[in-house]
Amino acid sequence: MKHGNRWLAAALSVGCMQLAACGRAAHSDHHEAPAKVEKLDGSETSRVTLTAKAVERLDLRTVEVREQKVSRSATPRRVVPYSSLIYDAQGATWVYTSPQPMTFVRQKVEVDYIEGLIAVLRDGPAAGTLVASVGVAELYGTEFAVGH
Repeated sequence: MKHGNRWLAAALSVGCMQLAACGRAAHSDHHEAPAKVEKLDGSETSRVTLTAKAVERLDLRTVEVREQKVSRSATPRRVVPYSSLIYDAQGATWVYTSPQPMTFVRQKVEVDYIEGLIAVLRDGPAAGTLVASVGVAELYGTEFAVGH
């Protein structure tokens, strides 16, 4: 499932500008970078750790993956907000899990279908896992140093 790459590029640009502003403020105030990106061994993903100030400036939000009854299924299904999804250049779909406060790791998901403002997952994180729901494009831009 691919969506407008133009919108993704615009969101990433805005996110990178916001993080760059975080970097300037952090540099002048505390000499602390707004984000730290660490490649995970044996994985194509990285761990993105933000400062509290960066989380605040990006207004980053998380929610739990939850089980919910949806119209196309008699049994509850795992769902995330549609805003939690990010699509890479090859069309793969991802979410950013939050295993620790202010720490995010990109995880591949398989979306069964979109229903309103939620994505019904065929495969992905377990129910109860925290995922980013606001600031996802900024996390992606930070992980890949878009605009740096």
